[in-house]
Amino acid sequence: MDKQRVLVIDDEDNMQHMLKTMLEKSGYAVECASDGVEGLEQMAAHDFDYILCDIKMPRMDGMAFLSKAVIRYPDKIYIMMSAYGTVDTALEAIGKGAYDYISKPFKTDEVLLTLKKAEEREVLRRENFRLKDRIRLIEKRYSFGNIIGRSEAMARVFRLVKKVADHKTTVLITGESGTGKELIARALHANSPRAAMPLVSINCGGIPDNLLESELFGYKKGAFTDANRDKPGRFEEADKGTLFLDEIGETPFPLQVKLLRVLQEEEIMPLGGTGSKKIDVRVVAATSKDLEKEVAAGRFREDLYYRINVVTIHLPPLRTRKGDISLLIGYFIDVFNEKLKKQVEAPSSDAMAMLMGYDWPGNVRELENVVERAVLLATGPLITPGDLPQRLVRQNLHAAPLSFGDDLSIKKASRDLQRYLIAKALEITNGNKTQAARLLEISRPMLISKIKEYGLS
Repeated sequence: MDKQRVLVIDDEDNMQHMLKTMLEKSGYAVECASDGVEGLEQMAAHDFDYILCDIKMPRMDGMAFLSKAVIRYPDKIYIMMSAYGTVDTALEAIGKGAYDYISKPFKTDEVLLTLKKAEEREVLRRENFRLKDRIRLIEKRYSFGNIIGRSEAMARVFRLVKKVADHKTTVLITGESGTGKELIARALHANSPRAAMPLVSINCGGIPDNLLESELFGYKKGAFTDANRDKPGRFEEADKGTLFLDEIGETPFPLQVKLLRVLQEEEIMPLGGTGSKKIDVRVVAATSKDLEKEVAAGRFREDLYYRINVVTIHLPPLRTRKGDISLLIGYFIDVFNEKLKKQVEAPSSDAMAMLMGYDWPGNVRELENVVERAVLLATGPLITPGDLPQRLVRQNLHAAPLSFGDDLSIKKASRDLQRYLIAKALEITNGNKTQAARLLEISRPMLISKIKEYGLS
């Protein structure tokens, strides 16, 4: 491994000699300069990792050197030194781009500690760049926008999004909650000619029935008691852009006929208004309901269903595309490493088995939350079973491979079952008694007592 290079800039020969000797003993390669002018010449001729620079020097002092050097070499780490320093001087140096400031006289370990801290910061900075590059690579290879997947099911989704994005055709996105329906809507908008115009979203199931109509179509002043001004609706806000109607299956039946008219006539009438207004909106709808069953049950208009169901994009649940789980885990680990300033590498083999074996009723949204929690709780480079929510871990406790033979003693069977479950919980949590007690839903003192009783370690 190449030695890290340090440039010492100081007009005192004794200081140059002392720093050079000390740093070379610690494994650094060191060059020296007597003032800022010579320092800039050295930097032009050689590549340095760190620059230790005095402030009081002839010809060009440290502050003047720093001002010029950070412009020419902004990625270098500058550490300033002075026997005449004050807090103001230190703040000025850092404000001009210095990493740190050391007051003379200083102890040997103070300089080495400052360099070590600077080195650690540089490692983290490079690691962040590496992670960002890795995330970009994953996104480029296996994603469409922010949708990650390499399964054939997701590849079909990506191909369909690309085919229909350019057209104004109404799209219905179906799939369970948490599968990423809003991400698909965003991808359709971002890859369409309307990308520069607004993408407006509204959750039809998240707004009370009596307010949804005014939210969609707007209202005129005086339309109702609190209408003290004109207010445009979401359709008008999305003019020339895209309107995403999430959970359209929750739209009240009386409002569905008005929604159908807007889609057919491409014009809206605000509440309290007397005339219609033309709009140019591309509509993307989404639902987690089976709209065919809703139509059959009389809860959703058949004509509206056929009007929004020109092109259907179905997002498969995560449990049916197991091949995407490991890819998504790696992607989310990188994302949350950067967000939480952690350095988690991957799940352990036991944790990965639990993640792959879980059914993920909350789909990708649930997986994202689980990985964020695990990265936050992880104390080392690997995510362990103890870092996962109890609902994932308990699945490993549901079956006890016990054989009772002809012995029908409930008391003995109960002891054997308790011993098995406690041993399994301790194995899953790597011996963490607090976590094991939570899994077993008993107190920690009770667990310790049972461990002694059954001779477990």
